Amino acid sequence: MTEEPDRPAPYREPRQARSAATLARVLQAAEDIASSSGLEEMTITGVAAHAGVSVGTIYRRFEDKEQLITALTERMLERREEYVAERLRSAEPSLSGVVDAYAQALLQSFADSNRLFPELLRVRRTTSLDRGARTITEIHRLLLEAAAPYTDQIRRSRPEAALDTAARAILGACFHNSVRPDPVTGEAARRRYADELSDMAITYLLTPERHRTAQT
Repeated sequence: MTEEPDRPAPYREPRQARSAATLARVLQAAEDIASSSGLEEMTITGVAAHAGVSVGTIYRRFEDKEQLITALTERMLERREEYVAERLRSAEPSLSGVVDAYAQALLQSFADSNRLFPELLRVRRTTSLDRGARTITEIHRLLLEAAAPYTDQIRRSRPEAALDTAARAILGACFHNSVRPDPVTGEAARRRYADELSDMAITYLLTPERHRTAQT
């Protein structure tokens, strides 16, 4: 029997609107500090000061910094799922429209936290990695669902597999841009880059396979 990895206990969810508002301020303060200074520099004391609450208020919700980081990760990943879903819902009703919306949404969602999102997934926290994998799976599902009405336009012999490949390629390029030392920055530059990713993916999806001869 395989043992489950140790996981931090879930933090205490707010039950009242006032408590929910306080929690939102705390998580935003944690994100602000971690984005500007890094996770290692983020402290409970610093978050409390930035959020305008007492240290005790934070400790009534979170047992330690690790649990706060887990909650921050959850919040950021949920926002990304919601953002991608919203962009796909408003995409132009075509294969190229869906792929373009996917590329634009992913590039923006990685860029809007100044490398904090990749840092959260890179740190050696089983919970963060598991939650990140679930978000990637959900974002992938959203794309497949949005593109389903247009798969008959794909000219590869295995349309679903080709769409899966294109989606993974765009995701990988967006993630790589967020961790490289010279990322594409600025709204206009990011849009151009996302357009290029979308164009490459669409060209691949609309191009039949080459007939390859067997190697001897």
